[in-house]
Amino acid sequence: MGVLLEVKDLVTHFHTQEGTVYAVNGVSYTLNEGETLGVVGESGSGKSVHVLSMLGLIPRPPGRIENGEVIFNGRDLLKLSEKELRKVRGAEIGMIFQDPMTSLNPVLTIGRQLTEALKLHLGMNTTQARARATELLDIVGIPNAGRRLDDYPHQFSGGMRQRVMIAIGLSCNPRLLIADEPTTALDVTIQAQIVELVKQLKEHLGMAMIWITHDLGVVAGLADTVQVMYAGRIVERGPVESVFKDPRSAYTLGLIKSLPRPDMPRGTRLEQIPGAPPDMLNKPVGDPFAPRNPYATPRCCEETPPLRPVPDGHPDHYVAAWYDLREARALEARTAEEAA
Repeated sequence: MGVLLEVKDLVTHFHTQEGTVYAVNGVSYTLNEGETLGVVGESGSGKSVHVLSMLGLIPRPPGRIENGEVIFNGRDLLKLSEKELRKVRGAEIGMIFQDPMTSLNPVLTIGRQLTEALKLHLGMNTTQARARATELLDIVGIPNAGRRLDDYPHQFSGGMRQRVMIAIGLSCNPRLLIADEPTTALDVTIQAQIVELVKQLKEHLGMAMIWITHDLGVVAGLADTVQVMYAGRIVERGPVESVFKDPRSAYTLGLIKSLPRPDMPRGTRLEQIPGAPPDMLNKPVGDPFAPRNPYATPRCCEETPPLRPVPDGHPDHYVAAWYDLREARALEARTAEEAA
C-alpha cells in the first residue's frame, strides 16, 4: 500500500482576546491507502482541530496554521488556494461532521444537499444527480429513498440524518473519508448501526479513513491504527491490537482503564484519570501529561518527549514518554506483591 496522506509538523494556534490557544503542537504521521486510523483523546486534545486545519476549515481569524505540511496525493493542501481546496473537499476527501442537525442546512431538502456535490464535482445534470442521490440513500439504509429526497432534515431522526451525512461524504467516491465524532449525539444502538454501516462501506469502496472519537471501544472494532492525542500532540500511535494490549503511555493506559468491561465484577468502580487537561492558553512545559501521571520522572516536567519506537515492541508502535511504562508497572506489581 502506498502513502496517501503525510502530515508533517502541523502547528495550529488560535489568537484570541484572552491569549494564544496552542491547539495543535507539531503533529506528524502518515496514512496509507485503504488504512483506517482511529484518533482518540479527551476534549481539547487537538483531534478535530488538526483535521479541520488540513482541510482549511478552521475560522481565520482567530485560527492560524503556524507551521507544517499536509501532503495528500502529492500536493500540499496547506499551499492550495481556497478555490483549489474546494475541489479537493467532497471530491477527494469526504467529511462526516459530529452533529448532523447543524451540519445539514435546515431550509434545503436532502436531495438538494446531496445533488450539489454531484453536480459540482462530477458534472452530473439534475436527472443523473437525483438518480445517484437515490442510490446513495438506499446504500446507507434509508427506506423509500427516492421519496425522501424532497424531505427536509427535521423530518429525519438523528440516526437517519447521520446516514444522510455519510451519503454526502461518500457521494463522489473519495479516496479519504474523515469522520469527526459522527456517533457522539446518537444513542448506543444507533451508534453500533452507524459504525457497522461505515465499516461495510469502507471495505466495499476501499477508501482510507480517519475516525475521530473519544470512544476506544469503537476504535477497537473499526480501526487498523490508533493515534492517542493529548494537549495537541500525539502521545502514542500504533496498530490497534498492540496499543490496546501493551500501552506504553500512561495516558493511554488511563483511557483504557476507564472503560467498562464485560468481565468486571458487579459493583466495581471504574478508574479515572486524576486531574484535568491543561489550559492550552498556557503552553505546557515538558510532557503535558506529567502533572497527572503517577509514573512521571523529573525529566518529564522539564523536556517534551519526542515520538519514538517503543523498546521491545511492535515496530510500528510509537510513544512519546521519558519513562518505561512496562517496567514501571512491573515494579509496581512486585512492590504490591511483597507488601501483601
